[in-house]
Amino acid sequence: MGNSHDTDAALEVERSSAVRVHSLAVSIDDVPLLEPVSFDIPAGTAVAITGANGAGKTTLLRVLAGLVPPTTGSVHVGKLPADERNPTFRRMVAGHIGHTSFARDLTLDEQLTMVGVSWGEEVPSARERAAALLDDFGLTRLRTRFAHELSSGQTQMFSLALAIARPFDVLLLDEPEQRLDKERRSQVAGILRGLVADGTTLLFASHNAKLIDAVSDRTVALTRS
Repeated sequence: MGNSHDTDAALEVERSSAVRVHSLAVSIDDVPLLEPVSFDIPAGTAVAITGANGAGKTTLLRVLAGLVPPTTGSVHVGKLPADERNPTFRRMVAGHIGHTSFARDLTLDEQLTMVGVSWGEEVPSARERAAALLDDFGLTRLRTRFAHELSSGQTQMFSLALAIARPFDVLLLDEPEQRLDKERRSQVAGILRGLVADGTTLLFASHNAKLIDAVSDRTVALTRS
């Protein structure tokens, strides 16, 4: 009977988990980049990934995004192994990890619209979505500017807007608070909580305690040897 209950519990975890990480570790030439970690994240949950510099926060996000293969262990989003070459996986997972590449000859409004259209939206709805994102991120007055004309804080806000301009179920963000003042951090926290309330599963690496408290439902703390 114990085995039956264990099997039922495992099946329930598989059905309800948006992200499942089992004994995941990453190393290069026997140098560990990420110590073994395991966790299950239910759909519609916000998770802060914490730890000291060098603990592997960005590496974990890159593995979750399907950009870096695990050395050991496994990662699944829904029932799919993390692999950005899989079109179904790419449709499920969006993120802002590292430097964002901008289209230099397109305005902010045009870039956001282009992202929506490239993921299957009709042009009118993509334009509406772009306008809404510019408003949410406080960039409406800059809608006809080019990305290279923005300040560092504005650039970060636009990068985050681009990350969520497409369809996704799971959102991965690496230190979304970078280069943002207190007011903008609060703005971003509200946007992220709104996404989670609508069913998004969010995993974000952060050093900012106030953002973590405002956004996350739980934390995953990484350690390094």
